Amino acid sequence: MEPRHGGKILADQLAIQGVERVFSVPGESFLAALDGLYDSGIQNVVCRQEGGAAMMAEAHGKLTGQPGVLFVTRGPGATNASSGIHVAMQDSTPMVVFVGQIDIAHRDREAFQEVDYKRLFSPLVKWVAEVDTTERLPEYIARAFQLARSGRPGPVVLALPENMLSAQATVPDRPKARIASQTATNRDAHLIAKALSKAEKPLVIAGGSVWSAQAQMDLQAFAAAWHLPVAVPFRRQDHIDNRHACYVGDLSVGMNPELAALLAETDCLLVLGSRLGDIMTNGYTTLNPEAHGTRILHVHSDPDEPGHIYAPDLAIAADSASMVAQLGSLTPPTAPIWSGWRDAARRSYLDWQMPLETPGPVKMELVTTWLSDTLPDDAILTNGAGNYAAFLHRYFRFKQMHTQLAPTSGSMGYGFPAAIAAKLQHPDRDVICFAGDGCFQMTCNEMSTAIQHGAAVIVLVVNNGKYGTIRMHQEKIYPARVSGTQIANPDFAALARSYGGWGATVTRTEDFESAFNEAKAAKTLAVIELQLDDEVLSTGLSVSETRALGLGSG
Repeated sequence: MEPRHGGKILADQLAIQGVERVFSVPGESFLAALDGLYDSGIQNVVCRQEGGAAMMAEAHGKLTGQPGVLFVTRGPGATNASSGIHVAMQDSTPMVVFVGQIDIAHRDREAFQEVDYKRLFSPLVKWVAEVDTTERLPEYIARAFQLARSGRPGPVVLALPENMLSAQATVPDRPKARIASQTATNRDAHLIAKALSKAEKPLVIAGGSVWSAQAQMDLQAFAAAWHLPVAVPFRRQDHIDNRHACYVGDLSVGMNPELAALLAETDCLLVLGSRLGDIMTNGYTTLNPEAHGTRILHVHSDPDEPGHIYAPDLAIAADSASMVAQLGSLTPPTAPIWSGWRDAARRSYLDWQMPLETPGPVKMELVTTWLSDTLPDDAILTNGAGNYAAFLHRYFRFKQMHTQLAPTSGSMGYGFPAAIAAKLQHPDRDVICFAGDGCFQMTCNEMSTAIQHGAAVIVLVVNNGKYGTIRMHQEKIYPARVSGTQIANPDFAALARSYGGWGATVTRTEDFESAFNEAKAAKTLAVIELQLDDEVLSTGLSVSETRALGLGSG
C-alpha cells in the first residue's frame, strides 16, 4: 500500500461504494477532498448555494435509492445545507454529507467558522460524527453508507477536520457496505391475508422511500387480485399507476374530502412502508391515535416505526418490496365483499379529478391535465411547496415509479434543484419542474448550475404574486388583512435568458401548448412563466371565496 492523503482515501472509498456523482459548493476546508475527486472519475456537480446542492443530493438519493452525496464547507456552508438535509430526514432518503471542519488543534476556541456539528445536526440526521484520525476514514465512510440505507433510510453527516483530511496515511480500503436484509416471509403475508379476510372496508396505504418499479407492479397485481383500494401518502403518488382501477387518491394536504372519509370509515388498514403521520390523517383527526376503531397492519423496514403513534394490531419489520411480492403469491378471495367499496372509492377519485375552473385566462387545471395526457409515462415531475403544487397533486396522473420528486417535508425551493439532479441522472427523459413564484426564487440561482452541467429541464413558474399557501391561511383566519404575503417578481423568462437558457411568458391557456413545445425543442434550460389572475389561490377556492369563508367574516 502507498500512503495517500485523506482526500484521496475519501474519494477511493466513494468509488468503492459505487458513487458516480456528488454535489458540492467548494470550500477551503476540504481542498484535499476536491483534490481526491480530481482524477477519481466521479462527477462533481458544482452548485451555487449549499441549500440547492443539498436538495440535489437528496433528489438523487430519492430517485436512485443510493445515497446522494454532498460536500459543503464549515459554518455557513453547513447551516445553509441544513434545509436539504431536513428534507432527507423527513422523506426517509439515503444521503451522506461531508462537511469541512476547522483544524483539530483549534477546537473549542470559536475559531473561524467553527461549529459543533454533533450538536447542530443531531436532531436532523440518523448519525453525525467527526473523523479525527485519517486512518479511520474508510471505517467511518463505510458505516455512513451502511446507516444511510439501513432500516428507515436517511441522512448521515461526517465532519472532516482540515488537517486530518490533508494528512497522509497508509490504510486499507473497506469493502462496499452491505445492508442487512429485512425480507418479508410467506408467514407474514398469510397473517395479513387472515386479517384482511375479516374486513368489510379495507384500505391499503402504500408509501415510504424503499420502492422499485417491480414493487409497483407487484402492488398493482396484488390490489387487482384482491379488489383492494390503494391510497398513497403525501407526495408518494408514483408508488402505483394512477390509472389503475384500485388507485383511490393521495392522503395529502388539501386531499379529496371523500378520501378522508374513506380513511375514517375503514375497518382494516394495511400500511406498506409508510409512517402514519399528521398529513395523511388531517392532523390526527380522521384517525384518532387514542381511539380509532380500525385494525392496523403496519409493515415498515424500521422495527421502531410501527407503534410510534398508532398501536398496530400486526407489526412486521420488512421492506415493502418483499412484502408486496409475498402478498402477490397468495390465492386471492373469489368474491370479496368489499369490491363495491373499492369501486365507489375509485369513482370518487375520478370525480375529484374533473377540472374545477379557476379565475383568469391561465387555468392551471387545464395546463396540468394537458401535461398529464401528453407527457411520456416516464416523464419526471418535480415541485417544492406552495398551493400551486396542489394542481399537480390533484390533476396529474403519475404512471411509473420514480416519476415524482417532491418533499414530504414541505420545503420551498426544492423542485428546481431536484429537477436538475433528475435530468443529470436521466438526460433522455422529460423533466418538468412546477414552481411557484416564491418557491422558484429560493433556488433560481441554480439556473447557472443547470446551464453549466447541461441539465435541460423545463420549469413552469406559476406566478400569482404572492406566497399563496400562507395567503390562503391568512384569508381564512384574518380575512382581508393582507400582511407579509405579497411578493414582487422579476421577468422570469428574461431571467432564464440572462443565464443562457430559453424563456417565454404565457398569459392565456391556449398559448401554453406551443410554448411548451418550443421549450422542449430548445434542448436547454427553459422557463415558462404562467401569469395567473390575482384571484387564483387554490384548486378549489379563489381569494374572494376563501375570504368569504374566513373566521372573521360576517
